[in-house]
Amino acid sequence: MSHQRHVLIVGGGTAGWLTAAYLARALGAGVAVTLLESPEIGTIGVGEGTFPTIRETLRFLGIDEAAFVRAAGATFKQGVRFTGWQPDHDGAPHSYFHPFDAPFQPEPGLVADWLRHDETVRAPFAEAVTIQHQVAAARRAPKQPGEGDFTGPLTYAFHFDAVRLAALLAERARTLGVRHLSGRLHDLVLAEDGTIARVESDSGTLTADLYVDCTGFRAELIGRLPGARFHSVADQLFTDRALTCKLPYAAPDAPIESATVATAHAAGWLWDIGLAGARGIGCVYASRYLDDAGAEAVLAHYLGRDLAELAPRRIAFAPGWQERAWIGNCVAVGLAGGFLEPLESTGVVLIEAAAAMIAELLPPRGPVDRGAARFNALMAERYENIAAFLKLHYCLSRRPEPFWRDNADPATLPPRLAAWLEQWRHRTPSRFDFQLESETFAHFNYQYILYGMGFATDAGAADAAAAARAERLFARVRAYGERAARELPPHRALVEQLAGTALSPARTGS
Repeated sequence: MSHQRHVLIVGGGTAGWLTAAYLARALGAGVAVTLLESPEIGTIGVGEGTFPTIRETLRFLGIDEAAFVRAAGATFKQGVRFTGWQPDHDGAPHSYFHPFDAPFQPEPGLVADWLRHDETVRAPFAEAVTIQHQVAAARRAPKQPGEGDFTGPLTYAFHFDAVRLAALLAERARTLGVRHLSGRLHDLVLAEDGTIARVESDSGTLTADLYVDCTGFRAELIGRLPGARFHSVADQLFTDRALTCKLPYAAPDAPIESATVATAHAAGWLWDIGLAGARGIGCVYASRYLDDAGAEAVLAHYLGRDLAELAPRRIAFAPGWQERAWIGNCVAVGLAGGFLEPLESTGVVLIEAAAAMIAELLPPRGPVDRGAARFNALMAERYENIAAFLKLHYCLSRRPEPFWRDNADPATLPPRLAAWLEQWRHRTPSRFDFQLESETFAHFNYQYILYGMGFATDAGAADAAAAARAERLFARVRAYGERAARELPPHRALVEQLAGTALSPARTGS
């Protein structure tokens, strides 16, 4: 008789249910997964974004695209448009786009060609090197109706309603054989060696080979274990609060953005995402520089309305991660394992990475923690790399407010980012700068931020032939972009077609 591993996941939400479904799908009969979820604890977030990896994850779980769009209230995301992250220039607000598509490079050198171009007349970086800038600006979808699930000419991810996605994942997990228990966690009982012996809950005493902590910021399992230590990066990433709400569209046929809009303010930034039936909006801020009342004023000014009718929700977070997310027979996933900040929507991709690694590193028999050291090393590296990428967004700003001036202080830069910036003054970011198995963002993602923020790289001099070739390539990108923006369907139209109905207005508040 074959041995079956027993996994107990404590906590639901996106982290719990995605992990449950993934392990059940990946390990099949080799694992029995139980999920304990308290009905009294809600899911963090009113609207969230994802990374393009979510498409392969959903495909692996057996969820088709139309069902996902319909059930999760999902819309397409093609990148992030940043506004106001640098001071206004000649009275015009600073803006740049970070698309998911890599730069169009039929042959090497296009990025260097752009750098050599006269900066007073050249197009913004993303507009010059990818058609996705024009498509997203026109609020067009990244694909045509009838194209295959999770495929299309442009790279994309999704925006979604977190509560609705958790419900969809729960339904899929139960179909895959996951056992669902509804009840509160009362106590965690440790063995003499510091591992978990059992948990006490409304459903009685529960035991497992592996315990997965998906209890959110509370970290109710991993936080109780000997040797658990939280690695804070509050000295690098300053934001630690978010004030969130939903706002219905002004009209039922209002265009839906197909990118996150990230607008800077004096002590942080605001996100604005297009969901099905409403916009999800949040004010992210650093409490050292702006109090809660000030954040409410920033959000109210952005929305142009009184917040009382929207019932905004305040979320506090500490940027950092568990130094050892897998200790003995317990592994933390999602917010229990760490969180940096909402910028660039890395929360879900970290859940995806953790679930995939657990599935591959969990041995079928013997000690469950044989893969823990590798898991911990890869997750810590992934967090460190994301922290450096997020800091890049802030440290290049020349905004005058104290929050932004302090972010530009070299003493607040992660060491690897400081070393990179010195290199990148003399060459463009390269794929050889990164170790792929622990990276979330590629070299071209760094290029979009660097050159969107006006970073200067010495690309040397170009000869006349190279300059002429570059002009032809830029013209091709421009023409392709104009054609795509004409021929791809409006974002709202494709979402409504996939959902099978017109999008109904969502309620206000969180």
